[in-house]
Amino acid sequence: MLLRLALALCLLAGPLSAAERLVPAEAGALKTAVAVADPGDVLILAPGRHDGPLMLDRPLSLRGRAGAVIDGGGRGSVITVTAPDVTLAGLEIVGSGSSHEEIDSGIRLLKGGDRALVEGNRLLGNLVGVDIHGAADATVRGNVIVGREDAHMPARGNGVYVWMAPGLVVEGNDISLGRDGIFVNVSERNIFRNNTMRNLRFAIHYMYAHHSEVTGNVSIGNHLGYALMYSHHLTVTDNLSLRDRDHGVMLNYVNNAEVARNLVRGGTGKCTFIYNAHRNVIHDNRFEGCAIGIHFTAGSEKNTLTGNAFIGNRTQVKHVSSRSVEWSHAGRGNFWSDHPAFDLNGDGIADATFRPNDLMDHILWSQPAAALLVGSPAVQLIRWSQASFPATLPGGVRDSHPLMTAIDIPVPDAAARLEAAVPPWPQGETSDADTLAGH
Repeated sequence: MLLRLALALCLLAGPLSAAERLVPAEAGALKTAVAVADPGDVLILAPGRHDGPLMLDRPLSLRGRAGAVIDGGGRGSVITVTAPDVTLAGLEIVGSGSSHEEIDSGIRLLKGGDRALVEGNRLLGNLVGVDIHGAADATVRGNVIVGREDAHMPARGNGVYVWMAPGLVVEGNDISLGRDGIFVNVSERNIFRNNTMRNLRFAIHYMYAHHSEVTGNVSIGNHLGYALMYSHHLTVTDNLSLRDRDHGVMLNYVNNAEVARNLVRGGTGKCTFIYNAHRNVIHDNRFEGCAIGIHFTAGSEKNTLTGNAFIGNRTQVKHVSSRSVEWSHAGRGNFWSDHPAFDLNGDGIADATFRPNDLMDHILWSQPAAALLVGSPAVQLIRWSQASFPATLPGGVRDSHPLMTAIDIPVPDAAARLEAAVPPWPQGETSDADTLAGH
């Protein structure tokens, strides 16, 4: 008791200004400093270990000097914020509890924690890195968030967990390990920008999050890059998915979105999967080196695809339907690396229509056992006949104005180095991605 009283007097009469106070790395010092602080005060944490958990119920700034660590001791959330205009910067935050029900986190921004700024922190080994649960207009920027790997991946926590947090901006963070990099459930008007996410189940997992932006992010070596679900009016632009295993971009019940200038490269599954998604404009993306370039199903024909490049995918398009679907817009189609095209008038548009699938593709998708006959003379004759007489082709995707050149989307050197370091994915594992998509 005497130590706390002396510390409080020291803080009130310290050499710093009345609004800025130095907190020594001593037992109980940080909690006492928070208890006696006035709204608007800035607490500067000295290098060393500071005790948590903390509850911030008034506007304060906690800023750490190099080496300042707040340790929650394995109990609950390390820092919980219920007041507006709180800043947490330059701290190392460790030692959350392990309760999924309580969403134990390094930092929790609850209802009332509006306009919080979480910037330049290191959140290491917590169940959830940052949980924004009801706080409006918060910013989570430039943090390093490293989750856990002590349990099966679906049983871990998320790097950033978002629920009912309108106006949130999450940008420039480096997120690895744990379950999902950014998990969003029921929110709107959010921006997720320029984050790098590695060694996760999903980089961004998104449900019921409308009128939001996913742009400039990098997903490397995750099971799935961008799982966007049950949302409308999204902007999904300028993202990279590099060697993500199952899907690069998944649109599941997503409507009225723009998906543009994204690069998906080197996945062992599908570059893009579209399931029951409508009225989306998918343009100027590059889908490269996947088992399937794009798979769309469940009545997802009402989308506009133009200016995309499909390069070196084992199957460019998978679409089982007898309906004819046109994949060009205003006289501009897509680039297909397997289209033996000519352009006699030099307008950049191939002279022949491209159809990525034939009758045998449809048979093989619906009857996989027929793959045993692929090399037979009868199958080769059918494929030669359909290539020579396009009128015999079944319904499906048709590109009437295929492009002669592909869009180029550069990869920064740092991302390319991380991509090269991803080990080969093991074959035959069960995937969570198709389960989420409904099949």
